[in-house]
Amino acid sequence: MQHLNKDNDFSRLELNLPACRDNYRYFRSRLKPSTKLLVLVKANAYGHGAVEFAAMMQGCGADYLAVALPVEGVELRKAGISLPILVLTAGTDFFEEIIENHLEPGIPNIYTLKAFCEVLRAHGIKNYPVHIKMDTGMHRLGFMAGELPELFDFLNSCDEVKVKSTYSHLAAAEDPAEDDFTLGQIKMFKDHADALAEAIGYKPMYHVLNSAGIERFTQYQFDMVRLGVGIYGISALPGVKLSPVASLKVKILQIKHLSAEDGTIGYGRHGHVAPQGTVIATIPVGYADGVDRHLGRGNASFSLNGHRVPTIGNICMDMCMIDITGVPAEVGDTVTIFGEDPTVSELAEILGTIPYEVMTSVHRRIERIVIRK
Repeated sequence: MQHLNKDNDFSRLELNLPACRDNYRYFRSRLKPSTKLLVLVKANAYGHGAVEFAAMMQGCGADYLAVALPVEGVELRKAGISLPILVLTAGTDFFEEIIENHLEPGIPNIYTLKAFCEVLRAHGIKNYPVHIKMDTGMHRLGFMAGELPELFDFLNSCDEVKVKSTYSHLAAAEDPAEDDFTLGQIKMFKDHADALAEAIGYKPMYHVLNSAGIERFTQYQFDMVRLGVGIYGISALPGVKLSPVASLKVKILQIKHLSAEDGTIGYGRHGHVAPQGTVIATIPVGYADGVDRHLGRGNASFSLNGHRVPTIGNICMDMCMIDITGVPAEVGDTVTIFGEDPTVSELAEILGTIPYEVMTSVHRRIERIVIRK
């Protein structure tokens, strides 16, 4: 029985900077030189580590960043990120923090706009940049057609804000079966954006394309595009192989050679020792770290020394066990949960979900490490 010294045991999410640059160049190559590129780093950069990833994007040449919540933008500012930051879900409770940290709120309704203007007025601030969200069919947030006249009237009476951009969100840009709907969304957005520009007397930036849109509807790139899951290595096009930026890796804590009489493994006794014996390795990652319990009981396999090794028994909160029978291994060897092999997409398929959920599930307690070569 082998043990790993506790001082040396760790789990890490490796962020591959060259892979990130490759993905960035791929999407940049699809755009006109004048088109700005915004990168989404919300939800801790889709689980990759917001500060680390934002710094990488700043170095790659991104024009804008976007987060979901004000607190995410504040974190980036405190870490020294200087790019403009769009807050997609600004709410109404953190306007002071938004102003103090030079964040730019997305405005989805007249209530939010009026509330923000009141705070700006109290500070004596003029021409603060805001981004107007149009609802073109997603029906989540944004101004609908019937609400535009009131929006236009208020904007013309409020010199506290200046519209930096107007944008909308495509609901199904990745699905060819929904292309008619997507094209309808884009047309509606263009009509609404043009009406806004005419009403306020100047043209803000337009942006509607997400990652799938950049790949499938490049002709509608307008002034800026929003790059989300694509920068992290997921393409909407068949045959396009982007580089996975993140690899979740852990070291083996302990190896056990079990005989048939040892019986079972793990909680609930759902792992069973083979009649001829089973060799298991315990690794320091569990469902609290983002390794879903449904990957246990052999439903998924990870990479170890060039071999795929299945899980055995239930995934625990902080650990799980893998069946390494017949695979040469020692305590301290590295196991890859996802990365090049297996991919995030493979785990997502096992779970019946999307890669986004797998990536964003990686807990912050897992150390993020940038691999620069």
